[in-house]
Amino acid sequence: MHTARTAPAAFQPIAPDRVHRWGGARLIVARRADLLRAPLLSPAEQRVVRSLPAWRRAEWEAGRLLAKRLVGELVAAPAQEVEILPRDDGSPCAVVGGSPVPGVHLSLSHTVRHVAAALAPEPVGVDLCETSSAATVRRVADHALSARELALIGTDRPDALAGAWALKEAAVKADRSGIFGPAARRVEILGLRPPLLGGARRAMLWRAGDAALALVLAHRAAPAREHCVGAPSPAG
Repeated sequence: MHTARTAPAAFQPIAPDRVHRWGGARLIVARRADLLRAPLLSPAEQRVVRSLPAWRRAEWEAGRLLAKRLVGELVAAPAQEVEILPRDDGSPCAVVGGSPVPGVHLSLSHTVRHVAAALAPEPVGVDLCETSSAATVRRVADHALSARELALIGTDRPDALAGAWALKEAAVKADRSGIFGPAARRVEILGLRPPLLGGARRAMLWRAGDAALALVLAHRAAPAREHCVGAPSPAG
């Protein structure tokens, strides 16, 4: 049986703009101000970005820039040949040569200042939460955090609150679900240093500038068929 662990004062910093490997996953985080170029977008990606509100387009493109880099390095393809398209449930899907890349799971996250992308052979979730968002997390904590988790984390530690929220968000992303719903309550935080989650999940926390960065890997059977919006279906 796991025992609760106390919240940390801070998380280990992670270097920006380089590929990190953890638990079989590849992860990259960057300051948005350092991403000076937009990714080359395919016609399908252009259709997606045109459907977004104007304020969402820059952050959407920033996430795809990092994701294309990760996928391109994995499959030895130029980044401009990689497409990152949404699945029917909105989660990102890697496409090369018009077909989804088999055995690749992606996750993206962004804040006002940072963007992150993660890739793994198993379901993966990545999330950024700024410590300045701690007050907001306190107001909505009951939606995702149990009384036991709040007692473990404490509500007077902005870094701990940001880390806990990032862990929950990353975990439900790995499950391809959402934070505001029953899914978040099914993921139990058992510790923050090191991060420990209930179930068949592995997790890690870092500090990216003023944000907590969480990575969660989940063991789950892959769906029989994957369909990315804008890409040919497996059936043709």
